[in-house]
Amino acid sequence: MKKAGIRIFFTSYCLLLIGLLTSEDLLAQRNELGFGLGGATYTGDIIRKVDPSQLGIQGTLFGRRNFDNVWSLRAGISFARLNAADSINPIDAAAAYRNAGFKGSVFEATAVMEYHFLDFTHPQSQYRYSPYGFFGLGYSFFSGEGQTYQGDPNAGDYSLGTPIIPFGLGIKYKLNDRWTLAMELGFRATFSDLFDKIDSKNANIPRFPDPSNQNVPYGINYGSYGDKDWYYFLGLTLSYSFNSVQCYSY
Repeated sequence: MKKAGIRIFFTSYCLLLIGLLTSEDLLAQRNELGFGLGGATYTGDIIRKVDPSQLGIQGTLFGRRNFDNVWSLRAGISFARLNAADSINPIDAAAAYRNAGFKGSVFEATAVMEYHFLDFTHPQSQYRYSPYGFFGLGYSFFSGEGQTYQGDPNAGDYSLGTPIIPFGLGIKYKLNDRWTLAMELGFRATFSDLFDKIDSKNANIPRFPDPSNQNVPYGINYGSYGDKDWYYFLGLTLSYSFNSVQCYSY
């Protein structure tokens, strides 16, 4: 039932995006279509800081509505592969003993507002580039497999959905009146602590052995209590404007 709801959500979002981009003012020099490719990673209970040795791939399709020379609305759908494992780069000795790990796919739908710091779209502008920032809302669905600790009887497939807050920054460069190339770093703040299959609500098991009682389990299910999981995109995008650049008036 949950997966059916997710499919309905993403189908409705795609139809809304198509409707936005095929409206009657498609040729009013306002709309763009684009795609992007790059890398993805996560931080949580297995990776505390971004680890270049544990990267996945990501791709995106998006539409953009330019309101003026400064503000744009971008709606898009993205796919990414995320993975992390204590066995690759444990954060400490207890993490190596824990041996948690996961891998899976993220599907997300987002809508963000972009703010451009330079007027690079004006035909007479001295700039062909502009830094920009963005902020918005979205929803993410994750499906993967993993284990919370070595010998976890509940290891295997799992899935979850969560609202997300996407934000970040980048730089755009106009190749010509129709094509724009951009490099972008995006952050995804989630409302879930379960991307890595480690639930901070579980009973607190000691991270290190008890010298007085070696039979007490330790290090198999500890996490960062109170912190939610994040994931990140870094990549290039290429977008196409359906008509020549419009000179907006303020």
